[in-house]
Amino acid sequence: MCPTREQYFESWESEDLDEKLTQLLLLDRPHPKCQEPLVRESWHHGMVQEQGHLIKVQDLFGPAISTQKKPHTIILHGAARIGKSTLARQVREAWKQGRLYQGHFQYVFHLNCRELALSKVLSLAELIIKGQDVVLPPIGQILSQSEQLLLILDGLDEPKWVFEEETPELCLHWSQKQPVHTLLGSLLSKTTLPDASLLITARTTALGKLMPSLRMPRCVEVLGFSKTARKDFFFKYFLDESQAAKAFSSVKSNHALLTMCLMPWVSQLVCICLKLQMEHGKGLMLTPQTTTALCLHYLSQIFPTRPEKTQLRALCSLAAEGIWKGKTQFSSKDLRKYGLEEAIISTLLNTGVLHIDSSCHSYCFSHLCFQDFLATIFCILQEADGFGNIDIIKGVKTSLGICGRNDLFGALTSHFLFGLLSEHGARKLENIFNCQMSQEAKEELLQWVEAEVQNENPYSAQSYSLDLLHCLYEIQDKVFLTLAMAHFQGAMMCVLTDIEFHVFVFCLKFCYNVSRLRVTVQEKTQHEEELEPSSVVLLVSCGLTSRCCQVLASVLSDTPTLMELDLQQNDVGSRGVILLCKGLKHPRCQLKLLWVDHNHLNEAVSVELRDLEKVKPQLLVSSIRNQKESSPQVAQVEPFCLSSSALLEDQPTELLGTDDNFWGPTGLVTTRVIDKDKNLYRVHFPVAGSYHWPNTGIRFTVRGAVTIEIEFCTWSKFLDQSVSQHNWMVAGPLFDIKAEPGAVAAVHLPHFVDLQGDHVDISMFQVAHFKDEGMLLEKPTRVEPSSTVLKEPSFSPMGVLLRMLPTTALRFIPITSTVLLYHHPDPKEVTFHLYLIPSNCSIQKAIDDEEKKFQFVRLHKPPPVAPLYMGSRYIVSSSKNLEIIPKELELCYQNPGESQLFSEFYIDHLGSGIRLEMKDKKEGIVVWKALVKQGDLRPTATLVLPDLTASASLATVPDTLHFVDRYQEQLVACVTLVDPVLDKLHGHMLSEEQYESVRAETTKPDQMRKLFSFSRSWDWACKNRFYQALREAHPYLIVELWEKWGSMGNQEAS
Repeated sequence: MCPTREQYFESWESEDLDEKLTQLLLLDRPHPKCQEPLVRESWHHGMVQEQGHLIKVQDLFGPAISTQKKPHTIILHGAARIGKSTLARQVREAWKQGRLYQGHFQYVFHLNCRELALSKVLSLAELIIKGQDVVLPPIGQILSQSEQLLLILDGLDEPKWVFEEETPELCLHWSQKQPVHTLLGSLLSKTTLPDASLLITARTTALGKLMPSLRMPRCVEVLGFSKTARKDFFFKYFLDESQAAKAFSSVKSNHALLTMCLMPWVSQLVCICLKLQMEHGKGLMLTPQTTTALCLHYLSQIFPTRPEKTQLRALCSLAAEGIWKGKTQFSSKDLRKYGLEEAIISTLLNTGVLHIDSSCHSYCFSHLCFQDFLATIFCILQEADGFGNIDIIKGVKTSLGICGRNDLFGALTSHFLFGLLSEHGARKLENIFNCQMSQEAKEELLQWVEAEVQNENPYSAQSYSLDLLHCLYEIQDKVFLTLAMAHFQGAMMCVLTDIEFHVFVFCLKFCYNVSRLRVTVQEKTQHEEELEPSSVVLLVSCGLTSRCCQVLASVLSDTPTLMELDLQQNDVGSRGVILLCKGLKHPRCQLKLLWVDHNHLNEAVSVELRDLEKVKPQLLVSSIRNQKESSPQVAQVEPFCLSSSALLEDQPTELLGTDDNFWGPTGLVTTRVIDKDKNLYRVHFPVAGSYHWPNTGIRFTVRGAVTIEIEFCTWSKFLDQSVSQHNWMVAGPLFDIKAEPGAVAAVHLPHFVDLQGDHVDISMFQVAHFKDEGMLLEKPTRVEPSSTVLKEPSFSPMGVLLRMLPTTALRFIPITSTVLLYHHPDPKEVTFHLYLIPSNCSIQKAIDDEEKKFQFVRLHKPPPVAPLYMGSRYIVSSSKNLEIIPKELELCYQNPGESQLFSEFYIDHLGSGIRLEMKDKKEGIVVWKALVKQGDLRPTATLVLPDLTASASLATVPDTLHFVDRYQEQLVACVTLVDPVLDKLHGHMLSEEQYESVRAETTKPDQMRKLFSFSRSWDWACKNRFYQALREAHPYLIVELWEKWGSMGNQEAS
């Protein structure tokens, strides 16, 4: 059964709805959409910076992830009528019932700012107790415990208040009366009750004027119902489960309507309409595609026959007065003033348009959104019926009390204006009010839109903001939309919900001049799987599924100017790609470049793509973007099968030594040098898991087998061109990583900032991405002692930066550092080079390469015993009277490839060894020390591995063992990279059967024993090939064995 009329028209105060509204999607991110940079040149610096995460209402006053500090000011913001005020009221009700914030707040007061605005002056005491429905202790007692006080300022943006920061000396006694806006301003700035907590509700578009008055607020956006909550709402509203199932099923058949049910007021209005249809024995089909059409449908159900024109107009006039004067409650006198008779009032109460507020014996609109709707009708009728001389636009601006253009397009009144002036809306109004709508009104509306758009940079977020697109969506007029979107070539907007995506895609179909579209997806949050958020790269970034591709296919066929479409990191699936191909084959589609993930696509897609290639030979379809390409015509498309290990043999590569390989679930994983000059490496991870490269500090967590390319880059190539280095400190190496989109679940990028002691604010860490547009900053998922972690990463040249505030000096940032010590033996003396650098693998590698050119060998010694500081100077000394030049080293960051600072000293005989140490020049504290002994030194000759192919004469020497035979026991015990060796021998000395029999052995030593069992039949040349394969796989092991060979040879010679 259904609830009674009184129960289901109780609007937002019911217990059931309270239970559901606490499950609204709440997005916590420091920079709301309206606070993000808007101009293209500056926008990309903060685009990825704060995507945010979902939180629950009970966590609003909990520690923030970025700072781990508990906030004292929360601002709940969002679109008009999204449920902010309802949630705020029910926070107070839940606390009152002992279900929320117990132990946190002893006093919670809900203050309706719209009602407060009716009072000119109030004291702090009057402000707090105004409208409270409980007996309170003395106000002095409450204010003496202000740290346990929560003030809910509901609708702070609605009155036209201008807040000015109050100085402490102007703070008056709590009994002293002040202008209300002054009193509230002192609360916002924490001049009054600095320890009290504030919960503020406001529209997102109004945050610009509020943020300067707030002290370190936590911004939480109310996004509306999740998909699950929408369904749950229906089953809570209809107590009869079969009726709930039928109602929800009927809405599911209308995708646009189901999407709009994200807004709680739409969900409730839909339920009311369906309930009325059930009562009248009508079918449950609902066809409205817009909120305006839904409200018109509701109006037609309230008045199934043509209503009394004067009475309905009076109701619209009452609604408009409420909007203008900020009134939500009306007395019986107010209703009589507008000529509303008892019969019509009874109808409005019975159908749920009005309800009686028993606490103050006044009438209220059950849905404030419906009040907006009726007020908009009043503005339109003013012109249509000649009741006034104002035009429609001015009427709407008056009704809004306009504060700025964003408020104008973001208000529901504006949405309804566009919907009511549509062909369907105008026809409905003419029928209801028996009036004639002028076509000039729609022309006036179009001129207004064009004027607003052309006043802005065509690439700014304001030009074609989502607020404006919402308005355009409501009108549903192809000619109007085509003219309105004529200037649309590209924009930047943040799409957070499925309704925003629905509106965007709808409007995009009428953009005939768009030239480039790139769509990607933000990572799913761990708390809420239904969030379909995204952050924009060029036009929009959103969660696409196969269902969306049918709409995109029509966009492709209707938009001949679109040249490039990027759908990477979207779950479009095989069906979605096939739908896209239909649009791509359309003769009007001129697309040149399509980026789409090829993961998990079936064979039917491959057939479809091959067919597409025949129809559209000019179209390139790829799954990995070359970050350096400047246009589709010059794009160098990498092959789809980059994840295949077979590619490892496509070009000359060089295996690294054991210490330079990744470690993963299967042990060592071979890393290959693709290009020494570019420092380009390639590695294939065979299975899912975590892989760590110890020598660099980088770590990948992958979902399955994948091939990754890693290039070491220099910051100077990118950073100087993008931002001032004075604002940022380089905090780690810079990598250019390429991998299949979606294959990497997380990447750990190394940094050298020492986090011990909590001296560093981890919120200052950012990951810099360098793209064609410039530098983009992304907040890491978390910061660990030696790395920053990004989940679901996108790849480009990327590395870790630390933001430097004006008050921050480098000498206060603790650094994890490394001391590098190299030696070069000479018949007369040994030369040493000593470096002090940040722990950066790129710098260390550059130094290693430079020293090797001059036959220097590195000695591995422990790192400094404590964190050091950039810009600090350190004195190098020794236990012997050595000349060290220079004696003083400064810890600084020098890009790889630049000349690095080092100290040089010489010694002719080590004897029992020398002790080296490094002291802080200012403090005199020893920060590093080491002992160098004769046994540490390795002959230079061991750096050059002998080439046995040049020693063929040894083969003719009787009883001479080959190197591999002499060290068979050591090779069996120590070789761990057997597969690369087998690959080199396969087809030369190993048959297919022998190759497989070696690989079938379960352990590496057994594999090597099996391999050696075949070597008995090999000649010297075959053993040379075996040696070459071992030398490539394990160069350091071969070095050690050659040293043994040399020492044995010397012993034999002696």
